[in-house]
Amino acid sequence: MKINLASSEKFRNRHISPSEKDLQAMLKTIGVDSLETLIDETIPQNIRLKHPLQLPPPLSENLFLKSFKTTVGKNQIFKSYIGLGYYDTLLPGVIQRNILENPGWYTAYTPYQAEIAQGRLEALINFQTMVSELTGMELANASLLDEGTAAAEAMTMLYASKGRSKKKATTFFIDEKVFEQTKEVLKTRASPVGIALKIGPLSDLDLTDPDLFGVLLQYPNSDGEVINYNGLVASAKENEVSTAFSTDLLSLTLLKPPGEMGADVVIGSTQRFGIPMGFGGPHAAFFATKEAYKRQIPGRIIGVSVDKSGNNAYRMALQTREQHIKRERATSNICTAQVLLAVMAGMYAVYHGPKGLKAIASRTHGLAVMTAEWLKLLGFEQVNEAYFDTIRINVDEVQKEKLRAFALSKKLNFRYENNYILLSFDQAKTRQDVVEIFEVFAKSTNKLQLEIPEIPSQIESTIPSSLERESKYLEHEVFQKYHSEHEMLRYLKKLENKDLSLVHSMISLGSCTMKLNATTEMIPVTWPEIGQLHPFAPQNQAAGYYEMFQDLRNWLSEITGFADTSLQPNSGAQGEYAGLMVIRAYHQSRNEEFRNVVLIPSSAHGTNPASAVMAGMKVVIIPCDEKGNIDVPAFKEKAAAHKDQLAALMVTYPSTHGVFEEAIREICDLVHEYGGQVYMDGANMNAQVGLTSPGMIGADVCHLNLHKTFCIPHGGGGPGIGPICVAKHLVPFLPGNPFVKTGGTAAITPISAAPFGSASILPIPYAYIAMMGEEGLSKATKVAILNANYIKKRLESDFPILYTGTNGRAAHEMILDCRSFKEFGVEVEDIAKRLMDYGFHAPTVSFPVPGTLMVEPTESESKEELDRFCDAMLSIRQEIREVVEGIADKSSNVLKNAPHTAAIIISDNWDFPYSREKAAYPLPFVKESKFWPSVGRIDAAYGDRNLMCSCIPTSEFSTEEV
Repeated sequence: MKINLASSEKFRNRHISPSEKDLQAMLKTIGVDSLETLIDETIPQNIRLKHPLQLPPPLSENLFLKSFKTTVGKNQIFKSYIGLGYYDTLLPGVIQRNILENPGWYTAYTPYQAEIAQGRLEALINFQTMVSELTGMELANASLLDEGTAAAEAMTMLYASKGRSKKKATTFFIDEKVFEQTKEVLKTRASPVGIALKIGPLSDLDLTDPDLFGVLLQYPNSDGEVINYNGLVASAKENEVSTAFSTDLLSLTLLKPPGEMGADVVIGSTQRFGIPMGFGGPHAAFFATKEAYKRQIPGRIIGVSVDKSGNNAYRMALQTREQHIKRERATSNICTAQVLLAVMAGMYAVYHGPKGLKAIASRTHGLAVMTAEWLKLLGFEQVNEAYFDTIRINVDEVQKEKLRAFALSKKLNFRYENNYILLSFDQAKTRQDVVEIFEVFAKSTNKLQLEIPEIPSQIESTIPSSLERESKYLEHEVFQKYHSEHEMLRYLKKLENKDLSLVHSMISLGSCTMKLNATTEMIPVTWPEIGQLHPFAPQNQAAGYYEMFQDLRNWLSEITGFADTSLQPNSGAQGEYAGLMVIRAYHQSRNEEFRNVVLIPSSAHGTNPASAVMAGMKVVIIPCDEKGNIDVPAFKEKAAAHKDQLAALMVTYPSTHGVFEEAIREICDLVHEYGGQVYMDGANMNAQVGLTSPGMIGADVCHLNLHKTFCIPHGGGGPGIGPICVAKHLVPFLPGNPFVKTGGTAAITPISAAPFGSASILPIPYAYIAMMGEEGLSKATKVAILNANYIKKRLESDFPILYTGTNGRAAHEMILDCRSFKEFGVEVEDIAKRLMDYGFHAPTVSFPVPGTLMVEPTESESKEELDRFCDAMLSIRQEIREVVEGIADKSSNVLKNAPHTAAIIISDNWDFPYSREKAAYPLPFVKESKFWPSVGRIDAAYGDRNLMCSCIPTSEFSTEEV
């Protein structure tokens, strides 16, 4: 026997589930002789790539980890005192291991199906309660993307909610001491929608200005100062001017909260609640406001309702997908939150409790006070009268440069602004760090002989009594009882067990691409070389990061057929907005500001029209024909009618209907002929990689959902990343950053706060591409299309497939038409809920067509799992027939009463006209590994009528826990 010493395991064989034997069996079922034949029948020949992707040879999992460890080893971890919204923190191991590194938490989907998401929903209620109580506000949402975009959402919400006397007001005042990155994001968001920003010192603020509708304050501000804004807020109210505060939750354990000053909105980041800096993200921003704004608050709100049995249950409340409902009338395009990070931050508060958080904050403040006092002994002046964690030292230019050199030699990063050095302290700093700072400053003054003061065990706070917090917070039982690791571990596991994720079964959500998030891809995320860098650290300390960024930009540009890529947008919807803002800047550079019309097919994602309006564009909807394609004659008519104002076409390819439209190049050519640009939504990129590309079809810019095609986990509703890839003529306009040189030569202002968005999870797509290589990526696309067409073949006799391509093929997803069942009282929601009894999450419900299910299996599901799903759907179809034929009761059947909980099944009172076995174990495979929904069907309307968005009082729980 000869042994091949060059052989090694290929990652693609682990990622792509169907075996060669299974592939052949599926091809036979579909009725084609080969995978290539199926692809030829699915993707139009005129848009097929002529050459393979030019990517490096794939690495094995082991070699990738070794190679990447070397790359990120080029990062230098300095001790950071930079602050500006990013701080060192200590993530408790019990949270790191059991949430961040746990696929039971990170592979779950957005909790639209609340009955199988009660764990995440409870964790998010904890987060909302934490935020609302610490800020002193009545209501909080379940997180936003980052502090800068949260401030932008506050501004636009207040602008859209102006009172009658301020209807024509357009000016928003920003205190100059708001974080610089936040001001820059506000500039991006204000201009297209007609908001005039005024940025300056508070001495310039004229609250009597009739054109002023809102003010943004930073508390503590960027200099570290803590100012009492009681008088300012009261005066603003008298003049019908709204106030928004950007704040630091940790400081609010000691400081009077903005809500008690009368703030209308309070936003900020929960990063320092255990989330690593990660070179900028991801971190969960927060948004808290008054009850009066409950129907205007952006993003998701988790609320309390009741299930079919009257038990308390959690669900997403109010406008859970505002942009899909209102489309071009939406005021926000938010589609993704930062659920995984919000869960971690909320659990950090649960684990530490109010006393623990206050102790961390007090110690942080104390270290700042100690440092200020010690530096005073060296002759340095600390100029902040009141502060929390940041002191500001007055220095001359010579001293500043000496101190910079000495600090860097000790691997310390200070913040240097004009004639000041600023030092921000955090949970990870110790009294010994103060000694180190003292020695650096002493060295710069030639006072090396000065004896180091005695290190105190206690120190007096410098926070004025008028700003000290007196109100209590986090008194709910959940923040009081899980302070030992064992109890915390059990609590986390109890919540995890309530949620269905990819560890249980396939999640076939159309347009969401719920594929394998491989362990090897995830491992580097928690390496210190990735997590412990400040986003504004000197570039030479982040060489490993920059090497990864460059490779990833090159690879994504190659995959999309474009010239360059910006990694900054930190969600898919942010990518849409970034792409449109780049197009806007391009037209402005050509003195064609009048180009402001965007053509959008009626089948587009709801975020498309919302993003267009946010970019200052006018939306014109293009209808689809009976086959689900863009109606080409109608498109030509509308394009010609608006040719002089045409800015762009937004198109999803393959379409949201799961079809490769054959007229796509003709459509793109006509847009270009009229002077417009083509923006391609990358949501369905998993059907393109290696076979065609946005550049090939004629697009000018696209965004990519790295949390879909490129394997970043959905995290229960976030994080996501939506980088944009652009053609050569758009490269100059890629977004920049005020602290770090990034973007193009004529860069637009930032889309998100950090220069590279959610940098610390970019290793995931980097690993995926590096280990798959060209051959692996291309095969993944082919198998994704194969799996979809296999499901289509198995189900099409029982569930009509709404749209197919010219040859009767689906792309990577398809739409099952369930509308005819409505005549017999069976809704598509009933099918979605019944699937839970079979152990499956429902496909996408009623999008893009009401009354349908959109199914996308991905390449990482095996034939065995596809068959289980198909068997479940066919069994449900038989249950529908029983209703239609009168065998099952029309109002009380397994569909209408689904899902069935364990409590219902074992109840002494079984009054349903079908057996317990039929309810709980409808097919043999369900018995092998039963997933029990923890609550029955939830009454959404009740929850909206009786809105409650914080922890349920313990007294309201029944003896049987929800």
